[in-house]
Amino acid sequence: MRLGNTAAAIALLLITLLVYLPAIGGGFIWDDDDYVTENPTLHDLSGLKAIWFDPSATPQYYPLVHSSFWIENHLWGLHPLGYHLVNVLIHAANALLLWRLLVWLGVPVAGLIAMIFAVHPVHVESVAWITERKNVLSGLFYLSAAWCFLNFRDFTRSEDSPSSDRWRWYAGSLACFIGALLSKTVAATFPAALLVMIWWKRGQIRASHVIGLAPFFVLGITLGLLTVWLEKNQVGASGIDWELSFLERCLIAGRALWFYAGKLIWPAPLIFSYQRWDIDLSQTWQWLFPIAAIGVMLALFGLRHRVGRGPLAAVLFFAGTLFPALGFFDVYPMRFSFVADHFQYLASIGVISLVVVTGNVLFARWFGKSSRVQTGAAVVVVSCLGTLTWQQGRVYHDVETLWRDTLAKNPTSFLAHNNLGAILNRRGEFIEAESHLRQAVALKPGFADSVVNLAKAREGQSDFGEALTLYEEATRISPGLAVAWNGLGATYGMKGDFGASEKALLQALKLDRSYAQTHSNLATLYASQGRFEEAVAGYQAAIELDAELIEVRENLARVLMSLNRPAEAQTQWQEVLQRSPKNTVAMLNLGVIAAGDQRLQTAANYFEQVIEIDRKNLKAIYNAAVMHEQLGNANKANQYFGMYELLQPSSTSDATQSSNE
Repeated sequence: MRLGNTAAAIALLLITLLVYLPAIGGGFIWDDDDYVTENPTLHDLSGLKAIWFDPSATPQYYPLVHSSFWIENHLWGLHPLGYHLVNVLIHAANALLLWRLLVWLGVPVAGLIAMIFAVHPVHVESVAWITERKNVLSGLFYLSAAWCFLNFRDFTRSEDSPSSDRWRWYAGSLACFIGALLSKTVAATFPAALLVMIWWKRGQIRASHVIGLAPFFVLGITLGLLTVWLEKNQVGASGIDWELSFLERCLIAGRALWFYAGKLIWPAPLIFSYQRWDIDLSQTWQWLFPIAAIGVMLALFGLRHRVGRGPLAAVLFFAGTLFPALGFFDVYPMRFSFVADHFQYLASIGVISLVVVTGNVLFARWFGKSSRVQTGAAVVVVSCLGTLTWQQGRVYHDVETLWRDTLAKNPTSFLAHNNLGAILNRRGEFIEAESHLRQAVALKPGFADSVVNLAKAREGQSDFGEALTLYEEATRISPGLAVAWNGLGATYGMKGDFGASEKALLQALKLDRSYAQTHSNLATLYASQGRFEEAVAGYQAAIELDAELIEVRENLARVLMSLNRPAEAQTQWQEVLQRSPKNTVAMLNLGVIAAGDQRLQTAANYFEQVIEIDRKNLKAIYNAAVMHEQLGNANKANQYFGMYELLQPSSTSDATQSSNE
């Protein structure tokens, strides 16, 4: 690469990093829990094996994506900075690859096209959302496959130039294409895109071209069909939201094409979840979208001898690369919206190239070959787009910011209302959560998740009656939703109906044995009935599924103490203390266990640690006094007895007070 090209490449990289700085500093958002923070396959070699050989082990079968997360999890754990930085660097690499490919293809102002691709705000969703590593990684392999294929068969020349190692380039292209498919199967359109490029440069497609790409088509179709099957049978893209006729899907596709092109030309507003269109075959205006799209393609075909084949090739690349996301195949996001910014990550190259090249031609016609005017215009465009990308990157700071921004721009998003309500529930802000969740239920009455979250909000406000009614409604809407049965069982338990509680919780476990909270709730039910051995088994099952459940460990330790198994209880309290170093309940109980074992000094130390954190903890003060009295430390014993008398004049016991509550 020449010195000038090297400087341009460095500039492109630095500008990309600059405009994505807010995104690099962001956190994890929606779906990042399934892909990264709570993905059990990222921890060990058995998980890596499952990523590759068990399609049900991960939300979607994209093993290269999850393998990259596996590596990063071992490098920097759950610090989002590393994941974000990798996404941005891959995106920058894609822009560099695009630049060199466009130069090879003889596209004018290739550097400007690549720069606009790098800083265009419509790509923020693909780059700033860690889960969408799928897009940027697939894009890297896709563009690399194109580079290798051009080395194998340089269709930019009148005749292919033979090369002794050309079949190695073919193998490289095929390998990169497989990498793209194993990152995201939207790359299945790659061989069709190559045929479009060949037609653009050669004016015809020969049988040898099709035969050479046959393995690409076979692999693309095969893995594409696998993804369609997994979306329907594993991800859940089935039901009334996907019951669309072929003609309705044509209306969606036509409108989506214009939607995506419009966002590339005028990228405002950009919304994480757009409004889902109402598709109506009887509405004449809705037919204008597909008709106009077909009309543009036919017009460009008719004008190919006047304006060249390039404009039609760009439009065909755009529409063809978008095809898997145009509504003809069922994908889960269609439940919320028929369009999403990240769907057009690669497809955008077609429209960006067409608009930039057309603009370049018009500027040359209006202003002559004044590079100063063209450079100035380019700087303005890149600056404006980069500023919008900077601003859009801030939206991805955290999940709450994302959903609040979505609602500010699309108040009809039941998804945003539901997810924001769930966040507020976890924070204990039940009144605001209820407001959002009631709107979610009103906007999408059949969405069981919103009903469950509303039940939790009512439960948080101690309205167990309505909570019970809502949980029952959720189980009717979605009988296979384990979380609804879990909530129903827990609420029955709080109302004292232990039989109904156990029945509902067992149903939840039947549907999903991997839900730790259900095991914990069932164990708590057993403990309240004195079925301590069953409670121990339940708590242990919950901990095995989620080792970080501190409250579950506390409950297990209490049950073990009730069973007079202090050594096992001590292990659990120590685990609690390791995860929560200022947990006074764990310290108190460890002190009680130590006192029972006649480890008096150890017990005294635990009680004094509690007092350092909570100067008014009567149990710790009294027990510390008793320990020092038995150790013969009269001064300390009198000191603590004095503190106890001052805070609690009437002593209730002369024995060590347990906090096993």
